[in-house]
Amino acid sequence: DPIVLFKIIMIQYIFGIRSMRQTIKEIQVNIAYRWYIGYGFDEQIPHFSTFGKNYKRRFEGTDIFDEIFKQILAEVTKCNFLDEENVFVDGTHIKASANNKKSISKFVEVSAKFYEKSLQEEISKDREINKKKL
Repeated sequence: DPIVLFKIIMIQYIFGIRSMRQTIKEIQVNIAYRWYIGYGFDEQIPHFSTFGKNYKRRFEGTDIFDEIFKQILAEVTKCNFLDEENVFVDGTHIKASANNKKSISKFVEVSAKFYEKSLQEEISKDREINKKKL
């Protein structure tokens, strides 16, 4: 069921699970996750490769994930669950397992760089006020 596949991905992203294999293991033992995707105690959870195969066959090259995310944001905004006044950024450092020999240059919008600059200035001011190391 495509809905189950999307719900599994939601669990993975919301809870920061790094791999589909680990996500499936978590779903197998977590009652709340099983309830969310509509599976009972005795039902077999899909194999971790199921999403990859379905992605290749059905979703690759589409903007379905963006459309679902936009719809969720629209619902959240409509219900007034979204406060646009404050923005929180997770500053957790995670070591990447990246290949240093492969890189891709990407265009970054000026507004994002401006926001980063203003955020760094605000952090520096807060550190000076609270007498913390810069």
